[in-house]
Amino acid sequence: MLAVMSDLSSTDGLDPEDRKILTLARSARARNAVPEGAAVRDETGRTYVAGSVALPSLQLSALRTAVAMAVASGAKSLEAAAVVADAEQVPDEDLATVRDLGGPATPVLLAGPDGTLRATVTAG
Repeated sequence: MLAVMSDLSSTDGLDPEDRKILTLARSARARNAVPEGAAVRDETGRTYVAGSVALPSLQLSALRTAVAMAVASGAKSLEAAAVVADAEQVPDEDLATVRDLGGPATPVLLAGPDGTLRATVTAG
């Protein structure tokens, strides 16, 4: 179930670390010319950035790719996640992936392509 924590129209009130992962997610989307960009921050403050993957044999959202990169690099938990996309909400499958590593209270920031924060939800 999607639990909305807040709806904001800008990133002005965000913690600088959350603003950073939103910026990284937006940069990944633009740099790679992909539909989605994502970034996650692990329990040590390290960040992992990814774009969506669209191969004939492998389809992954940007958020699932970023979480997989964190796991593959030894992350034990997540502090926060961010995704930049045209979508109006974070898919349940993506939230489940964040929840698997970070737990149900992990915040997931969703922003539009222009970087405007649309919502902050929990992975829960």
